[in-house]
Amino acid sequence: MKIPAVKYILMFIIFALVQGLILKNVVLFDAAFCFLYILFILMLPIELMTIPALIIGFVIGLTIDSFYDTGGIHTSAILLISFVRERWLNMIVPQGGYEKGVSPTLMVGGLQWFAGYAFPLILLHHFALFFIEAGGFSLFLFTIKKVFLSSIFTFIVCTLVLFTFMKKQ
Repeated sequence: MKIPAVKYILMFIIFALVQGLILKNVVLFDAAFCFLYILFILMLPIELMTIPALIIGFVIGLTIDSFYDTGGIHTSAILLISFVRERWLNMIVPQGGYEKGVSPTLMVGGLQWFAGYAFPLILLHHFALFFIEAGGFSLFLFTIKKVFLSSIFTFIVCTLVLFTFMKKQ
């Protein structure tokens, strides 16, 4: 087994455990939730194709759903961003292109590029997650509030995790 595969397996385990055991109970202002496990999908190598990303997203989604006992809500939302991720990366290619073998992290593209990459995907994930959870548009304003506050909270935590634990590539 290659070292990068071991790295991603360890990251998967850490993100799933932190999400399921710690962040599951963290709520700000009764509306902002942190879903750090999204960072795992966001940090997959740039050249990873859609089908492997979908398989990985399915596994992490089921893992998180087992912690939350939500019956597939997290799986469907993470599958959505796993599907869109490759297309989004192709739309925001920097002028010099992407280096081979790197993950799209803060250290690779800088804060501005990372915000343009990660925040729309986090927002998409949260829209899907919270509107599926609401079961429709009956609680539209409250759901929109949860989407935006949770997206900001998740983005800030993901950025702090990258600043804290990731080394310059």
